[in-house]
Amino acid sequence: MSQHDEGHTVAGWTGTAIATVGSGLLGLAVCTVSVPVLVAGLAVCAVSVLVTWYLHLAGRGKPPGPRPRSQWPLGVRDTAARDGHPGCVSCRLAGRGRHPSSALRPTPVTGTPEQPATAETGS
Repeated sequence: MSQHDEGHTVAGWTGTAIATVGSGLLGLAVCTVSVPVLVAGLAVCAVSVLVTWYLHLAGRGKPPGPRPRSQWPLGVRDTAARDGHPGCVSCRLAGRGRHPSSALRPTPVTGTPEQPATAETGS
């Protein structure tokens, strides 16, 4: 088993199941040339992303990277999700995990701005 145990969470399995249904609808839409079924498949795929994101933020997902073996079972809730996971795109999109020590935070530019280039005219 992987040391990262990625995707073995309620959020991962639920999102995968919903996305599988959406992909099946998209395949059916292609085979039957049906625009309403195509739109429904796209909607279900979009819902899978939102449900997975919500479950991750609710503590049913896990942060990226290695975790202790005690946190590997499917039903273990992540208590650190409320503060946000460092380096997690989902948490950053939700406004969580923005700590002053974050490497992803923009740094202010110091010094003087560059002088605009001037064109030399020759005679």
